[in-house]
Parts: sequence; structure tokens; C-alpha cells
Amino acid sequence: MHILMTADAIGGVWTYVLDLIRALPQHQFSLATMGARPSPPQREAVAQLPNARLWESEWKLEWMGSPWDDVARAGEWLLLLEADLRPDVVHLNGFAHGALPFRAPKIVVAHSCVLSWWRAVKGEEAPPEWNQYRAAVAAGLEAANRVVSPTQALLHELRHIYGAFGAAQVIPNGAALSPEGAAKEPFVLAAGRLWDEAKNIALLDAVAPQLCWPLRVAGQTEWGGEGFRAQHLELLGALEPASMRRLMARASIWAHPARYEPFGLAVLEAAGASCALILSDIPTLRELWDGAAVFAAPDDPQSWQLALQNLIDHESARLDWAKKARERARCYSLERCAGAYATLYDQL
Repeated sequence: MHILMTADAIGGVWTYVLDLIRALPQHQFSLATMGARPSPPQREAVAQLPNARLWESEWKLEWMGSPWDDVARAGEWLLLLEADLRPDVVHLNGFAHGALPFRAPKIVVAHSCVLSWWRAVKGEEAPPEWNQYRAAVAAGLEAANRVVSPTQALLHELRHIYGAFGAAQVIPNGAALSPEGAAKEPFVLAAGRLWDEAKNIALLDAVAPQLCWPLRVAGQTEWGGEGFRAQHLELLGALEPASMRRLMARASIWAHPARYEPFGLAVLEAAGASCALILSDIPTLRELWDGAAVFAAPDDPQSWQLALQNLIDHESARLDWAKKARERARCYSLERCAGAYATLYDQL
């Protein structure tokens, strides 16, 4: 089967896309990128996949500033690609292009959206300048043959914000477990787009001076004029996936204070690397990790300081939570995720 799939090379969607392609060698994928051209290492990663071919563009994504001319041109480009490649299924990792008249059945996968981000981070509805985005996303969801969400909580939010749409299902993201046996070291690890206030990394900066272990954070610090500065964190910068996996294998605790997290692939990878998890008490993370992680309110630095220091001070509890996290991570295997998508492709 041949799948035309869209992706951007900016965030976690890229990891999700490559993992899925790698896990489905029986399918052929034409990968159409937007937002920014892939980096040389990203191109090399695709080149190593025998069942993938890369098609690059720089059209703006729907959540970027003044994107609509680019979104329209990207849509024309995708329709031309489909006419030329004649795929069996179109797998869209964005919303707006779900409204296009593709010949093949189309899947719209919801990784995140601006309006649900705004509600979670700002505590209010998005302002009127996002009305065109709202209309484009609603049209894409309504026209999809199937909408996929990584959590039930996000799917509920989408229906609340955009109204009714058709068939939908939850397919949790997946990741492989890291090999066991790596020696754990005394530090707390976090990661994410540090410039994105949804990641709430400033909370960790506030509690770091009260901890007796260093708090190390990986991720891009600037994007589109937005930036993040830390006083007390060890900022590691953006790391390649292999480097990030090695760091997770060494970390004893993973901290994730996000105000908004539709799934949290990095959390899953950290759990699979036997890190004890301390997570924000928000619906999506509760849905996935209840009983396998320590939770703290994203607006309460003191609760984070106490939770972190408690695991630092009590090795037996830390090891117990790490074991629970790894066992829960088995439920979100890459094989299970890929199998669900393979079944969906066959159904459509």
C-alpha cells in the first residue's frame, strides 16, 4: 500500500512520522514536508528508510503567522502530488488540508491545535484573529474520512472547540523501550521547546535552586523571535535523537511541568528509559500515566519542589516509580501504534 503523508520538520511530529514509517516496512510512504526544509541529518534519516521518499517544500504551516496564501499553495502542491503518485491513502499530520478534494481517503491526525493550546495556557478563548484558523481546522476535521487523536482528552477538546465531525478514534503514540541496565546518575532531566510557554520550563527554573541535584533541560531556546532564558537550569540546547536517548538512559528523574500536552512523546521515551516521572496534573497526562507517575499542579512551584526533592531523597521510591513508568510504557509500544495505523489504512 502507498501512503502520501504530510509532516513538518520542526517538532515531535517528525519523530512520530519516521518511527511510523520505520515500523511499517510493508507500506510505501511519500513524505511531503512543509514549514521548513529538513536539515541534512533529517534528510539522511529519511534516505535510510527503504520504504520512504521525501518531497520537500517551505510552505508555512497553518499555525504560523499570516499563513493562508502558503496553505493554499501547499494544498495545490499536495493535490498535484496525489495526482502524480496516486496513493491509496492520504495521511495528513495537520488540519486545514483535510478539506482538499483528494481522490484517496484521508486521515487527519490531531497532534495539537492553537485553540486548545490557548485555552490551556492562557485560560481563555483565542482572540478573533484566530477565527480563520478556527474555520480552516473545523473544515478539515469535518471533511476527513477519519480523525485520529493520541488521547481521548484531546479528542474531547477538539469536539468542544470545533463542533461535530465524523468518524474518529484514539491511537496513542508509540515508542520503543530503551535497553535496561544503564547506570542512573543523580540529575533531573526535562526537554521541550523552551520558548513555548506551554512547556512551563520557567517553573523548573524557579525550583532548581532548592534542589540538591542539577536540573538539565534539552531543547531549542528560540523560535520566531520568542526566546527563553534560565537562571538556574543547565541548558543543553537541541539534541539529536540518539544523544537524547543516551541522556534519558542516564537520568534518574524526568520532569514535565507542561500546561498543555496532547500526548508527550518525550515522556513516553523517558518512561521507556526507566526514568521516574513527575508530570503536570492535566487531563491528557492523567489519562496516560495515572498510577505510573507522580503528579504536581502546573501552577504550584512548591508542590514541584517537594515532589522532586522527595524522589531525590528516597531511592527506593524513585526506583519503584521508575519501574512503574517502564511497565506503563510497554502499553504504548511502537508495534501497537503502527499496527493500529496499518489496520486503519486497510479499512479506508
